[in-house]
Amino acid sequence: MCAHTPACPKAEAADCLAARVSDAHPDQGWDLLCNGVLLFEDTGALLPDGQIIAPSRVASLATPVRERLAA
Repeated sequence: MCAHTPACPKAEAADCLAARVSDAHPDQGWDLLCNGVLLFEDTGALLPDGQIIAPSRVASLATPVRERLAA
């Protein structure tokens, strides 16, 4: 599927989210990566075989402390 040199990581690889975007849909909140992975704006992903990669939710330092503690 990938024609890049060097080739993008396969969907099964640990670094699969490092693949290049082949079809961007920022208005809908997702991008299709070169390896067939759907990457969502919340950093979650859906692999071609249906497996899910949960979003990585890191508290932002710009978020007030009381909001981070309430989460």
